[in-house]
Amino acid sequence: MTPSPSVEPDAPEASAARGVRVDVVLPCLDEAAALPWVLERIPPGWRALVVDNGSTDGSADIARALGATVVHEPRRGFGAACHAGLMASDADVVCFCDCDASLDPGLLRTFVRRVTDGEADLVVGRRRPRGRGAWPPHARAGNLALARMLRRRTGVRLHDLGPMRAMRREGLLGLGLTDRRSGYPLQMVVRAADSGWRIEERDVPYLPREGKSKVTGTWRGTWQAVRDMRAVLAEPPRADSADGARRVSGGAL
Repeated sequence: MTPSPSVEPDAPEASAARGVRVDVVLPCLDEAAALPWVLERIPPGWRALVVDNGSTDGSADIARALGATVVHEPRRGFGAACHAGLMASDADVVCFCDCDASLDPGLLRTFVRRVTDGEADLVVGRRRPRGRGAWPPHARAGNLALARMLRRRTGVRLHDLGPMRAMRREGLLGLGLTDRRSGYPLQMVVRAADSGWRIEERDVPYLPREGKSKVTGTWRGTWQAVRDMRAVLAEPPRADSADGARRVSGGAL
């Protein structure tokens, strides 16, 4: 199993002690080998929402046996799985993380603290590869191209559109995300930027994943994702973006 990266010192129960509920949404498609490693790293007091997107390897049963809440989403697509998890959440803060053991969900402690302290509205992990094969060249190239397009579209200077992130659940619902494929993470950032959210990027170790990526495992998958995301970037700002900015700026939880 992939070794655990280091985690910044933090009190695991800090959010719970302040009465803040945290859910971690974990989109899942045939991740039986990775689930034990991932779920044992969910901080104490937080709820893991494993969104099964049609697994055939028993992932849902494994997740349930390990104490996770399992959500079933029959519509295939990364965005469909993420949004199903969001709709199943009733927490104050919702996080997202891949379920393939490439990212340690324990690192989300710092992300959540930045949100609950009122220092940021959306915290996104910047992946820093650790180990051979953690991030294929074609996936990096696609990510870099999208980051540049995002900067031109919104002015937000992110180096990575990584899947690890945290924000207030009600604020995210207010963004009205509509993409249900690979464009979901990008649409989240674009609409957050249009609504005046304070977006912060933090480095996270990126490890070789368990199994093959469903999106960036091939050139075809990568560029299909890029095509989805370019369509998101072509969307005009929503007319209610200013209202979204007012809704999210309520200070610390």
